[in-house]
Amino acid sequence: MKNFLLSFLIILAAFAAGRYLFPAEAASPPAMLNVVSPQPVLNVGGPGERVEPGDVTLASTPEEERTIRLFEEASPAVCFITTKAIRRSFWSYGEVESGSGSGFLWDRQGHVITNFHVINGANTSSIAVTLSNGKTYKARVVGFEREKDLAVLKIDAPASELQPIRVGSSQNIRVGQSVYAIGNPFGLDQTLTTGVVSALDREIRSQAGVPIKGAIQTDAAINPGNSGGPLLNSSGELIGVNTSIYSPSGASAGIGFSIPVDVVRYVVNDVIRYGEVRRPVLGADLRQYGRIKGLIFVTVDPGGGAQAAGLQGLSRDARGSLVLGDVLVAINDNPIRTTSDLYLELEKYKPGQVVTLTIIRGDREGKVDVRLGSSVDG
Repeated sequence: MKNFLLSFLIILAAFAAGRYLFPAEAASPPAMLNVVSPQPVLNVGGPGERVEPGDVTLASTPEEERTIRLFEEASPAVCFITTKAIRRSFWSYGEVESGSGSGFLWDRQGHVITNFHVINGANTSSIAVTLSNGKTYKARVVGFEREKDLAVLKIDAPASELQPIRVGSSQNIRVGQSVYAIGNPFGLDQTLTTGVVSALDREIRSQAGVPIKGAIQTDAAINPGNSGGPLLNSSGELIGVNTSIYSPSGASAGIGFSIPVDVVRYVVNDVIRYGEVRRPVLGADLRQYGRIKGLIFVTVDPGGGAQAAGLQGLSRDARGSLVLGDVLVAINDNPIRTTSDLYLELEKYKPGQVVTLTIIRGDREGKVDVRLGSSVDG
């Protein structure tokens, strides 16, 4: 036991002497780490491509940039149109909102183009046009062409607030090319939808029941409220006016139709100048009747081209029975079987031109030249 205690004391003394003779160096404080937060890196191009903060809005494809620019340049020309109609009841009488649609500025004189069915039935003194800047102006009806479902309005706004649409052509449109529709579907203003031309030369019927030939079919979403808005090509040029959709539910089903801009141009120019379209006319009332292959001349207008050519309408014999007059079967050798055929054929000509009619009188067929008149007197 004594030996154990002696050994313990010797070890303890040696440890104390060591601490005294060889003091430990003070421990250095741990070095501080210089931590730098990394900058965000957005991979918008190749891997690791850096985008500076604030440049995120530029992170789009060239196609997106073109679409953005197209919308920004064309949308100031697009208008929102609201109409009111007079409602009468046993208890009340007044104006209520009857509908809305789209339109666009045609020139700096304040002419606005839309569909006829957008304003049809409205109180003509209560049509309002709201521009892209939010300002609203009362509009008056300059004129319309029911057969083409087009109407021209006029607003009195400063020229500085009027940015007309850029007008293109519908001559060289091809199936598959990109198209853009701007309008106000369901009252949601300045809405852009995109798609392609799905088909060309479609025949649709106007609000008047008259065929519109050469309509553009597109899958760009067109909904109620888009009517009257522009259909644009990838250059931002007007190529058509959106007018109708094919849909079992009433909403867009990917089949919309637009009136070609070349038709719009001649209609609008005539309406602005004359208040209506200078359509070529034969100067007679023609109708389909029974199984007759062609159109019968019902009446012949005094002083018109048909009367000058000696054409005859219906008459009555001594006993009061109707006697058939002339029957139109062709114009310039193009068969005419229906009133639609007649409308579409006359669209090829202008007032003052001479066309050759093939007619049947009794049991004989013959040809006669007729100078086309105008739907606008003078």
